[in-house]
Amino acid sequence: MKLAVFSHCAIDTITIDGNNYEQIGGAACYCGLTARQFKFDVDLFTKFGPDFPKQYLLDQKINFSNSESQEKTTKFSISITGSDRTLKLENQCEQVDYASINADGHLVSPIYHEISNDVYKKIKNDSNFLFLDPQGFLRQKDSQNNVFLEKTDLDLSGVNAIKVNPEESQQLVSGNNDEMMLALQKKGVEYVIMTNKTDVSLLVKDKIYSITLPNKQIHDTTGIGDIFCSTFICTMLKEKDFLWALCFAGGAAQAALESNNVGLQKIPNKGTVQTNASYFYNLVKFRDL
Repeated sequence: MKLAVFSHCAIDTITIDGNNYEQIGGAACYCGLTARQFKFDVDLFTKFGPDFPKQYLLDQKINFSNSESQEKTTKFSISITGSDRTLKLENQCEQVDYASINADGHLVSPIYHEISNDVYKKIKNDSNFLFLDPQGFLRQKDSQNNVFLEKTDLDLSGVNAIKVNPEESQQLVSGNNDEMMLALQKKGVEYVIMTNKTDVSLLVKDKIYSITLPNKQIHDTTGIGDIFCSTFICTMLKEKDFLWALCFAGGAAQAALESNNVGLQKIPNKGTVQTNASYFYNLVKFRDL
């Protein structure tokens, strides 16, 4: 099976408890490597500069073409305290080019405006199953390059699944968490996922299914959402079962957090994810909306 991923690679400087770690990352890397764990072929639509170690992607058997730019790779400084983090944009690479691809699913997860409206529209027209993490469409920066979220009118028609947190939802729709999930559904999304720290909810038709990740000590949260998204879409495409997809995605996020690793080293193997998924499957709660 094949997953097409549209997102920038990045070089992140992650600061945790006063310690700095320079890592390659971006949703492109986290999503791509996670999908490889599930034995998917990955075609990456991205841009990176000569400062990015492209050999890493080649070693992981991730396909990319027309991705090399003369501009430097997108770069963030990320400061992490517990489950909270602040972002500063240090550099922005050029936008991603579009190419039609025959894939089982498309995962769109911009990190900072690398996907134009035109490219986004073309992806939606091409995709059999489209998963959207809208974070990079919503981000803006101030004069100090600090990243913040801004209200954005985003066309969600043709999107099969979306993952947002409450802060991101508020930039797209309004209301309390349940009302925002319903409002996103009304915009055309079949599977609406809201992650609120350790609480994960999925709205399908008129029911909300929820799991809670065990609240243990958190180290590096960078890329956890990307690992979650990639696991969800890969499981959904393989199993055609949204409950298993939810449990696998939660299991992957939990495994990554428990690893205590920094950056891409926290991407879990499939076996650990499966064990966690079985645990969550027996604990799923649901309620009518």
